[in-house]
Amino acid sequence: MLIARLIVGLLLFAAVVCFAMYIGTRQEGWRRRGIVIVKWTVLAGLGFFAVLILERLALML
Repeated sequence: MLIARLIVGLLLFAAVVCFAMYIGTRQEGWRRRGIVIVKWTVLAGLGFFAVLILERLALML
């Protein structure tokens, strides 16, 4: 659980850095990288929580 939180936190920090670089340089590549990082972070988070929910459901049966 701690590792998952750390990974999500670091990915969100990387996205913030990419968006800050975009604001500073106005290079479109930084914005695209930030959006891609956020997209995959959200998908990974949803997958992580889906596994937790399925684990809880398995214990209830």
